[in-house]
Amino acid sequence: MITELRREQLLNTLVFETLGAPEKEREFKIKSLKKWGFDLIFGKKDGVETYFAANGKKEGDKYLHNEVEHEVIEVLKELPKNKKMFAKIEMIEGKAYLYVYLREENIDTPILHVPAGELLISFLKKHKFVHIIEALRNIGSAASLVKKNGDEGKPLPFEELPPVPRRFLREAKKIEKEMEFGRVALAYFGENKSGEARYWMEWMVPTISLFDERICEKTDKALAEFK
Repeated sequence: MITELRREQLLNTLVFETLGAPEKEREFKIKSLKKWGFDLIFGKKDGVETYFAANGKKEGDKYLHNEVEHEVIEVLKELPKNKKMFAKIEMIEGKAYLYVYLREENIDTPILHVPAGELLISFLKKHKFVHIIEALRNIGSAASLVKKNGDEGKPLPFEELPPVPRRFLREAKKIEKEMEFGRVALAYFGENKSGEARYWMEWMVPTISLFDERICEKTDKALAEFK
């Protein structure tokens, strides 16, 4: 049986959606690859010239990775001519992986394939996106951000929301429009006797967007509205 409180929460939790599938791929600049902790390398894999990403390597280095021999010819400072860099999230047996590749005339050259979660946490910590880190619960093609505080109660209708949750919802909808996907659910229960906000919030965003520093800055700032 559903309790009266759960019924009120079910019926009165505010939900705002930007419909569509989570972003399939996103274009990035080479500086993003560096911010994730990798360099773009022109070199050889098992003797064949190609591009790949690596950490802490220099020209002339040779090493074995995943049983493939790598040789560093040049550490690139810019993307190769006529090539663009894209990244997307791939799901393998319930786990998210970041897949990065160079594209030229619809031909993709893979350069990086790593677990997305570990890299994302490292990236968020490095750039001090503390509010995203605190809210991040799980990641797939979409990531779940959750914040809550205080005892639950009956959610307030939109018309009765104070400035803070209204401001958060306004910013969240702007960010979702830019990402072309998102779903935010908010149950705001008012304040406790000490004047602290009581609420529960869940926000679904495309995981690949959280690898974009500009999107993270906006998302972290929006989450900071809730203490």
